[in-house]
Parts: sequence; structure tokens; C-alpha cells
Amino acid sequence: MSFWNCEKIKTWVPEETQLWLGLVLALLLLTPLTLPAQQRFNGAAALEYTRQFVAIGPRWPTSQGHMKAEEFLRNHFRHDQLEEDAFTASTPIGPVAMRNFIVRFPGKKNGVIVLATHYETNYWLKNINYVGANDSGSTTGLLMAIGDQLRAETARRKTLDGYSVWLVFDDGEESIQPAWTDSDSLYGTRHLAAKWARDGTLGKIKAFILADMIGDKDLDIQRESQSTDWLVALVRQAAKKFGYERYFFKQDEQVSDDHLPFLRRGVPSIDIIDIDYGPNDSYHHTAKDTMDKISAKSLTIDGDVFMETIRLIDQR
Repeated sequence: MSFWNCEKIKTWVPEETQLWLGLVLALLLLTPLTLPAQQRFNGAAALEYTRQFVAIGPRWPTSQGHMKAEEFLRNHFRHDQLEEDAFTASTPIGPVAMRNFIVRFPGKKNGVIVLATHYETNYWLKNINYVGANDSGSTTGLLMAIGDQLRAETARRKTLDGYSVWLVFDDGEESIQPAWTDSDSLYGTRHLAAKWARDGTLGKIKAFILADMIGDKDLDIQRESQSTDWLVALVRQAAKKFGYERYFFKQDEQVSDDHLPFLRRGVPSIDIIDIDYGPNDSYHHTAKDTMDKISAKSLTIDGDVFMETIRLIDQR
């Protein structure tokens, strides 16, 4: 980098202007030292994807909205390595057709990092126009934007530098009946974990990272107490890099969620979740779970930490 010759400037620039130019030059030299950690993730894009997805409306299994949600994901990833994992779930209302979507971005290293979210809304809330902006909407938008970044990387390099990354949009996380039970919940991930155990895929998974309810403007991600310790430590390290420690792991909480079918089969797994949504959790599973409750800032924080966690896993 070259700078102006100040001695030459003195021959024609007034003394006041010289002083001003000197201050500007000093600020330019100091600015890189005082900028906060750069945010690399496009949270605004994630929010826009969320907005489009939530505009579909309620998307409970067996509904027209559910079919539109499937088509939305299908269209977005139509140029990627997309697998549709269709299955029939045995539920309290009888057999229900469900579908997981798996999007694969190949890597140089032998192994897979899975990022997952559910995308449907609750069957038992079908009569209240429940759109789940935070609960499945925000994390669907988040993974779509992460997919954009992974797609750009693979376009430049053909493959990711580290492990392959698979995005999983799983179906049927929510219970069909209001009372959550082990048999009436987690339909998509229970099916997928069993399938991958049978065909040998499960042994290739280095980490299963679940995103749930982390678009909340008032972001406060709990430490899910069943999650794998070394993954918790890496997420904490990733958050610290960006100065995001205040948003992560201030409280412990045990949560039954989509990571459990994988965790129970020995896959290192973590649930990144903000289970406290609204005053006294008053927005969770209510018609108040709408777009005005989530933010691009929270999704930027999430995306930065997810991408950095992937990098840290690659280095292990």
C-alpha cells in the first residue's frame, strides 16, 4: 500500500487541511485494529427465506400447506444433490405420509457433518393458524442460507475442504397429539437414524448438529444437557470467536428433540435450541409465533457459529 507524499502536499495545501488529512490518515491506519469480529454469514438472506417459507401458512402433516412446504424445499435445492426420503409413519391418527429432505455437499475428508431442522408445524394446532415462524420456520431459513454458502464454496472448489456437509430437513418432529410421547414424536429422525444404521451411513457421521427455535429476537440458547460434551465445547469456542458468548449456554436444559435418535445410536450430537420463547415461554406453540418475533441479527449469530463449528470439526 502506498500513501501520499506529505512533504509535497505542504507546498500547496493550507495548514488546516494538512491537519485534517493527517487525522483522516491516522483513523484509516487505526480502523482495522478497532473493528469488531467480522460477521461472515448472511442473516438477512436467512430471514427472507424464513419469510417466504412461513408465508405458506400452517404446514402440518396431511395438509395442503405441508405439500407446499415440500415443493418449496424441492424447488430451492433442485440443482443440488437432493434426496427425498419418503416414508409412512404410524401415528395416533393412522398411517401418515411424511418426507425427509437430504441435501449433500461433498467434502475432501472421509466423513459427514449433518445439520438438521424439522420443517412441519403441529397437527394438533391446525385450527389456530399456527405458522411456526421460529419453531421450524427460522431454522429452515437458516439451513437454506447455509446451503447457499456451501453451494458457493463447492462451485469454486468442486468439494468442501473438510468433511461432507449434509443438510437434513426432517418431517414429523412434532407430536400428532398435544401430549408429547416417545412414540408420538420425532417421526422423521427416528426413521432416518434407523435407515442409516441399516445401510452403514450412520458410521460415517462425525457430528449431528440440530437447530431448533433459534431465530428469537431475544436469543438465549440453552446448553442442552444430553448433548455430546465435545460438541458443546466446540460451539462455545465458535461463539467466543465472534464475541457471542452472552447468547450461548448460560443455562442447562434437558430437551427431547431430533438429536436423540442419533445420540442413542452413538452419533456425537448436539441440540442448539432456545427453548425459552417469549415472556414465560408464552409464544411457544401458540399463534403468537410469527415473523415479528425473529430477527436477521439472531440468524446471523446462528450462521456464524454453525459455520465456524463446521470448521472446528474439520480440524479435529
